[in-house]
Amino acid sequence: MRKDIEISEVTDLEMAVVLEPNETHDSDDWYVYLINKKNVDLDMVIIVSQGFSETKTTTVFRKKIDKLPTNSFVKVEMIHPDVFSLDNRFQVSFFEGNQIFEKTFQFDKNTIKEGNLRMISLLNKRGIVVK
Repeated sequence: MRKDIEISEVTDLEMAVVLEPNETHDSDDWYVYLINKKNVDLDMVIIVSQGFSETKTTTVFRKKIDKLPTNSFVKVEMIHPDVFSLDNRFQVSFFEGNQIFEKTFQFDKNTIKEGNLRMISLLNKRGIVVK
């Protein structure tokens, strides 16, 4: 039966952490985005995130997105600088047509920082991207 299971590689899907102004609180805050660079819509997207190290773990966060259109993005969550010293993992599951896919993205500890920001063209914002 295992030979019948096809696990396809996920391409053209990225996670980004972006530093952007929060006008309501007059501050700069960090946000996580999911970027769909595919030429197809993604349906029933589930994102499970958690920060962890050898001695600490954060609460598991889950988010559902009904549809993520082709060549678009969605703001997933705000991320607090206190967890940047942890590895931050985002497991993304979704349907493309009738097939389910899964991809894990990880921002390694201490990589989310202003010095690593680069322009992300689709967002037109500066951030850190994991493919």
